[in-house]
Amino acid sequence: MSNNCWERERRGIRNNPELQAAVEEVLPSLKKDDVAVYYVSRTSNTDGVNSFLDKVDEVSSEPVPESWRSEVTFSTPALYIYTSGTTGLPKAAKINHRRIWYGIGLALASEVTGDDVIYTPLPLYHSAALLIGLHGCMVTGATLVLRTKFSASQFWDDCRKYNITVIQYIGELLRYLCNCPQKPNDRDHKVRMAVGNGLRADVWREFIRRFGDIHINEFYASTEGNIGFMNYTRKIGAVGRVNYLQRKVINYELIKYDVEKDEPVRDGNGYCIKVPKGEPGLLVCKITALAPFNGYAGGKSQTEKKKLRDVFKKGDLYFNSGDLLMIDHENFIYFHDRVGDTFRWKGENVATTEVADTVGMVDFVEEVNVYGVSVPGHEGRIGMASIKMKADHEFDGRKLFKHVVDYLPSYARPRFLRIQDTIEITGTFKHRKVTLVEEGFNPAVIKDALYFLDDKAEMYVPMTEDIYNAISNKILKL
Repeated sequence: MSNNCWERERRGIRNNPELQAAVEEVLPSLKKDDVAVYYVSRTSNTDGVNSFLDKVDEVSSEPVPESWRSEVTFSTPALYIYTSGTTGLPKAAKINHRRIWYGIGLALASEVTGDDVIYTPLPLYHSAALLIGLHGCMVTGATLVLRTKFSASQFWDDCRKYNITVIQYIGELLRYLCNCPQKPNDRDHKVRMAVGNGLRADVWREFIRRFGDIHINEFYASTEGNIGFMNYTRKIGAVGRVNYLQRKVINYELIKYDVEKDEPVRDGNGYCIKVPKGEPGLLVCKITALAPFNGYAGGKSQTEKKKLRDVFKKGDLYFNSGDLLMIDHENFIYFHDRVGDTFRWKGENVATTEVADTVGMVDFVEEVNVYGVSVPGHEGRIGMASIKMKADHEFDGRKLFKHVVDYLPSYARPRFLRIQDTIEITGTFKHRKVTLVEEGFNPAVIKDALYFLDDKAEMYVPMTEDIYNAISNKILKL
């Protein structure tokens, strides 16, 4: 980072009263726990908070003495990274030095070199930007270009300005780029590779069609997890492939999961059941010295929730990823859905990512967030989708009805739609669903436009209180 960039960053943090107020609000509890707090500035006007940049100015340019880190090992805690909190509150995952090297390994496996310039418009409090981007550049010698906040409209201009060769993405970021108006210079850039996770197959195809033959290094990993995959074959939609060498050192399986009971399915002996190829299952990975799970800071109960015991034999211990994946007959691995997002309707499991992929193919849909909502007097949850419309497009209930009927089985079709100006996301570009699930589909409560899938009319019709009451009183069958 240049001195000018650093100075802008310094001024931005120092002059941000919202951040200062947030720190001061929790300062008593931090001081009680002996936590040292610093402002990234040269002065501090808050009692109990130190300044940081004036200390940096005084630091010697000589290498740090080895004695200062003589007791640091791979198992020594290095930092905490909070999970994104898509289905609940964020948790502080404990990251040790070994974990940092895992992240660096992804940069090395992606063949990032000292000649590369990496563009990271992602938050540095997230593992992708910090471990793969920043630390990856430190080890490979690549140049890192940081942007304070992601901007879809400025993205490619930045890439051209700074001669970017590698971009980082997470979640819906590449979809936002595809949703921007096309320009004649869309392919005028030096980007050769994109590294990240959470890229849906439909966006993948559109991205390389529009912006050129960019090598997509999609991977699967979680901040706290002990298992990861990388799609080194460029198979569209996959997160990796079953690797013989990986199988030799890390023991992972996909097991049957009961979505309604929110627990793995067990056989008559009390052990978990592996799913056959082609079927989605919960990813679990044995906790060992080579695949450790360090858990969460100050949250023993949260740590225990991520552990599965007696999985395949008495006394074994596995990490519960909370993710449903699928391995096809060619051994390619695909992300299917998060356990907390998948819902069950009419005895069938509905994967929200699969439904979102399908709905997102309609020409007037810019972004879609799929979730399940409860219906009075019915078992399970029924499908609902929050949709953001493309600019200068109108909702077409008949076209969308025909599309979902053509591509989705009846139990997976979103029965209710909610049209929103913006779809809420986390700081790491993942869709938030908790509030949407709680609010349901009551038109008397929700001010957004609502639609109902009417099979007789063969279209999505405006959701009225009469329809809502008919459903609640079981007059209208779903």
